[in-house]
Amino acid sequence: MVHFVGAGPGAEDLITVRGEHYLREADVIIYAGSLVNPALLEVKKEACEVYNSACMTLEEVIEVIEKAETEKKMTVRLHTGDASIYGAIKEQMDELRKRAIAYDVCPGVSSFCGAAASLQVEYTLPDISQSVIITRMEGRTPVPPKESIQSFAAHQATMVIFLSTGMLEELSRRLISGGYAPDTQAAICYKVTWPEEETYLCTVETLAKTAREHKITKTALIIVGDVLAGNYTRSELYNPRFTTEFREAIE
Repeated sequence: MVHFVGAGPGAEDLITVRGEHYLREADVIIYAGSLVNPALLEVKKEACEVYNSACMTLEEVIEVIEKAETEKKMTVRLHTGDASIYGAIKEQMDELRKRAIAYDVCPGVSSFCGAAASLQVEYTLPDISQSVIITRMEGRTPVPPKESIQSFAAHQATMVIFLSTGMLEELSRRLISGGYAPDTQAAICYKVTWPEEETYLCTVETLAKTAREHKITKTALIIVGDVLAGNYTRSELYNPRFTTEFREAIE
């Protein structure tokens, strides 16, 4: 059996209870060493085999899993954050399916949730933004033209931008071209929930300048939107004048 496990945003105690249970029971762990906190591996069994997938190809990962299966061993494939976001797990699951190898997926806390917690912000504020767009700039992995930064910026929703810290000059240009005002609030969130976490508030226009000042070149999320400014309308959810399924309005 193979368990795909989301490791969480970084802090070793932010993995799920189920995910930690799988790590404790695993005979083989293949983890994304470039992003996963190695402290998570401290709960493993002494005899557990550990592989760093940062140094491996897809074919090599599958080869390790196949060998474990022939030896009737349980494998944990440990991905950063939640494996469904930029985790490249679909291609792995397809290969396992071809080989009739059983697997399941244990969700994790994504780093964009960790960033909101560190910034103490809510992504969905009444009258400000009720949508969160998770995206990235194109690099060696292309982005479909219909999903350009400019087209998403036109919505003025909250944006969480992964894998783009090395392209902040161009990111700012596209955000402004798409419709964000240059002084729209933004944040750079470096290794959120890790001991070395850093977060910086800035504007869309000053993203690159802020990153340079603090020597941040990778492993950071970019948050953009008016939810960072702190202005909003009170939610109706807990408004005493609002009737819900569970309580009557107080006149």
